[in-house]
Amino acid sequence: MKCRHCAAGLHDVFVDLGSAPPSNAFLRREDLDRPELYFPLKVYTCGTCHLVQVDEVQRHDALFSNDYVYFSSYSPSWLAHAARYVDEAAQRLQLGRDSLVMEVASNDGYLLQYVRDRGIPCVGIEPTASTAQAARARGIESIERFFGASFAREFVAQRRRADLVLGNNVLAHVPDINDFVAGLREALAPQGTVTVEFPHLLQLVQQSQFDTVYHEHFSYLAFHTVQRIFAQQGLVVWDVQELPTHGGSLRVWAQHASHTRPAGERVAAMLDKEQRAGMLEPSFYRGLQPRAERIKDELLGFLIEHKRAGRTVAGYGAAAKGNTLLNYAGVRPDLLPFVVDASPHKQGRFLPGSRIPVVDESHLRRVRPDVVLILPWNLRSEITAQLDYIRDWGGRFATAVPALELT
Repeated sequence: MKCRHCAAGLHDVFVDLGSAPPSNAFLRREDLDRPELYFPLKVYTCGTCHLVQVDEVQRHDALFSNDYVYFSSYSPSWLAHAARYVDEAAQRLQLGRDSLVMEVASNDGYLLQYVRDRGIPCVGIEPTASTAQAARARGIESIERFFGASFAREFVAQRRRADLVLGNNVLAHVPDINDFVAGLREALAPQGTVTVEFPHLLQLVQQSQFDTVYHEHFSYLAFHTVQRIFAQQGLVVWDVQELPTHGGSLRVWAQHASHTRPAGERVAAMLDKEQRAGMLEPSFYRGLQPRAERIKDELLGFLIEHKRAGRTVAGYGAAAKGNTLLNYAGVRPDLLPFVVDASPHKQGRFLPGSRIPVVDESHLRRVRPDVVLILPWNLRSEITAQLDYIRDWGGRFATAVPALELT
């Protein structure tokens, strides 16, 4: 196995979570009598460029199929984040009616709706038919294609280059990261800007966020690695922002190397921060495995203890990270009888691997569980505020990452 960026041989294991089905391969009731495909979930660190990566054990077009069930618009906090970004980018880059904004992995139009509302021309590139259709229902042009250099050249030949090319939480999802970044360059106008957001590998390691490892994430990214990948494709990073989303993310702003905008102070500061944290040393990428095992053991002990005591624990948030955690821990419906999710696209289905049913919030009110286990811990504040009524019957909230916490 070779690094998908620099082609160096991969030997150092970052974390091994056994085997699991793809985290967004939700089951229908008729699927419950059929076998599921499990794939190894072992992640490696490149000793040369520090790209942390999983092998492509299943083709990405199978992972992001027409039956894809993740729709971005069901998180109010994520919508607010998108709206703030559009306000900042429009002002910072002076975008207007003569500009073109292209979003890669535009999902259901959650972000481009705010671009459209400003009267700025925009187009989304989204390979999953279900989410692209939802975006079109909002009046957002959506092209159902996987993005890369070939597509970008085809688009530019037929249309024009974009003044802003953005991709939120997509850089980690592409198997050929070099071709993807080359596509960003090809699609970008000479004086244009690329922005990408991705969970910061520094936070993953320091906060033991191993549950963000799943098959749809091919790469786990440090800033210095992203800067290197961009530079190889003729793109220069001129700013970087730290964001609270997804447990700690980065937003990178980049331009063509021929563009003369100078790099801001935050670029050097972030490189220094990663160096001081030890991210240039092999030792930084070791030690996650025992912490993942501790979290798994704590969760299992907690669920078994409550079952023996006759207390009910329910889950909230049928997120991919939750599926990683539950499958790694071997949790099944006997310990967690159901998971509530706000998305109607997930309700009535079953979690992959664990086969725990996904229900709507009314089920929570009827059952009145003693504890609600929040699986997308990055949305803990939003979810606890939304479900605060469970305290009326003495209910409590729990999270398992980075350590078991009951409130």
